[in-house]
Amino acid sequence: MSQTGGQSVRTRPAGSARALSEAYDTALLDLDGVVYAGGHAIEHAVESLETARSGGMHLAYVTNNALRTPDAVAEHLTELGIPAEASDVITSAQAVARLMSEQLPAGARVLVIGGEGLRVALRERGLEPVESADDSPVAVVQGYGGPELPWGRFAEASYAIARGVPWFASNTDLTIPGARGIAPGNGAAVEVVRIATGAEPRVAGKPLPPMHRETILRTGAERPLVVGDRLDTDIEGAFNGGVDSLLVLTGVTDGAALLAARPEHRPTYVDADLRGLLTGQPEVEPVEGGFACGGWRASVRGESLAVEGEGTALDGLRALCAVAWGAAGDGVCGLDGGKALARLGL
Repeated sequence: MSQTGGQSVRTRPAGSARALSEAYDTALLDLDGVVYAGGHAIEHAVESLETARSGGMHLAYVTNNALRTPDAVAEHLTELGIPAEASDVITSAQAVARLMSEQLPAGARVLVIGGEGLRVALRERGLEPVESADDSPVAVVQGYGGPELPWGRFAEASYAIARGVPWFASNTDLTIPGARGIAPGNGAAVEVVRIATGAEPRVAGKPLPPMHRETILRTGAERPLVVGDRLDTDIEGAFNGGVDSLLVLTGVTDGAALLAARPEHRPTYVDADLRGLLTGQPEVEPVEGGFACGGWRASVRGESLAVEGEGTALDGLRALCAVAWGAAGDGVCGLDGGKALARLGL
């Protein structure tokens, strides 16, 4: 780690002699792309989470997806073989509802553009969901409504915002992973309304502080570890909250994006999937001309990153991260990592 402008800048992934499930009391787990993709559990997720729970780690499921209620999410997890209660689930719908309740009078009418998760969260905070801009809403809230969300809902939001009411968004994730691939997320829908109105929403979800505050209030975590697949939400949210993070490569982030990560997007640890909770993490050590991890050594050659050696591809990636992040400092690495990643099969 180094210091730039008072902020800690991570220059390489950290190591841990202890299993992460022992070093941290609570795993704050993203769902889409980490625990499941669409209706199916991601490989190794079920058994890894059961082992972590059996060892005493508290598991909390923290999602920017505001579509479903905590009860529905917990039911889905349980069906997948991951026992969960509604109290184990924290959603961006809950975070934005709390944010709104602190700024609006009790019983205020709120135009909802989204799913049942938003409506339930608003009622929990004493706010009244309505469906039309003509229902005299005092605010608009927008969250992921699924692929069937009618286009007319964006028009309702635009009409109300044009009349001067404040606009809130659960989150602004541009994409969402599913069983068939990557689909447009709530952030893409927010862009539609932004273009139509020229307004800017007040956002609650990851990576912003309202979501982290909601998570800590609901879990009581003292040594939390954020576990996610996205640099711009999960990892940046951990950075903003001042807590450690584990990036798993089962969702939207690939090796190239990781090497080019800005300081706030650099995770504490990197692993292939949730089995990373059950192990220690190898040290990335400086060596002459670069960094080494496991059987791999990474360095800079001309305008490119290079890696040589043998062993697990992840160790090679960790060493490459150290070289790339160190070269970038508090910026973005511009070195070409394509051949090095191909050498690792990544």
